[in-house]
Amino acid sequence: MTDKKKLTLKDIAKALGISVSTASRALQGHPDIAKETVQTVKAYAEEHHYVPNFLAVNFRKSRTFNIGIIVPELVHHFFSTVISGAINTAKKHGYNVLVSQSNDVLKDEVVACRTMLSSGVDGLLISISNETVEGLHLKEFLEEGKPVIQFDKITDEVDTTKVIVDDFVGAYNAVTHLLDQGYQKIAHIRGRIDVKNASERFEGYASALADRGIPMDSDWIKICSLINEEEGFRFAKELMEGPNPPDAIFCITDLVALGVLKYLKTVNVAVPGQVGVVGFSNWKLAEVVSPSLTSVDQHGYEMGEKATNLLIEKIQAHDDSSTETYILQTTLVRRESSQL
Repeated sequence: MTDKKKLTLKDIAKALGISVSTASRALQGHPDIAKETVQTVKAYAEEHHYVPNFLAVNFRKSRTFNIGIIVPELVHHFFSTVISGAINTAKKHGYNVLVSQSNDVLKDEVVACRTMLSSGVDGLLISISNETVEGLHLKEFLEEGKPVIQFDKITDEVDTTKVIVDDFVGAYNAVTHLLDQGYQKIAHIRGRIDVKNASERFEGYASALADRGIPMDSDWIKICSLINEEEGFRFAKELMEGPNPPDAIFCITDLVALGVLKYLKTVNVAVPGQVGVVGFSNWKLAEVVSPSLTSVDQHGYEMGEKATNLLIEKIQAHDDSSTETYILQTTLVRRESSQL
């Protein structure tokens, strides 16, 4: 079987007896081209399955109209909503979005970044992995004159514009809610110590307790490394089997909280009657699990919109000198798991 030759703009022009420039402007619906010519060219192109060579056109403009986005996990509800916001926003501006994931591993993130860079994306959106600190691979983008926007999980070692949520206030409000419901012995299954947003959530937890004059018990602090359901189950077991079990658990993410709920159900501990549970991220699953999970909504879609608009502004202005940090507010969504 022989490969079918791809139809070019030159082929269309030759077949219709017009110039290449006329064919090109007709496909773009240029007002200087007669409507009959525009219709004829578009009909011929559609009939013969003409695919414009956007790469060649954009190369001449020194722009590909592609932007990259790298997230730790594609299946994570929060990141999927960020991606949706980014794609829909980029589309409005005539940009395509290339999506990749790091699996929360630095090595994979470096490969993804360099692949994006070599593919000629005009800029990058990234939520860094738990292992990323220095971010030298992000600096490679900046050295090439391509803007980078960090969002959600960030490193201050790379001076870029950032879009984050107020993790401190989100955690503070979650723990204050538990205290208002009457819980007094509140544990925290936290994220890694070296991850900025995890530390902000821990500080919010600690401050909420301190403001109510409640001492923080170090036995009630558990540190995740994988941030998954299994860790939630295991740490809930350790907490509840300890000498001074808590009456509420605030979790770094909804996935960890689901593991907590699963354990409490296996040992017939009533939620929220005996133990209250609050998560962070407001996954869709939080609505359907039983009991439904109280969670902090990070507004991922809005974060994707904001980060993408900022990135495209920088691309179009050819200016990445400004490096502001934009802080979005969270919303506590109260559900059955914490409502006494």
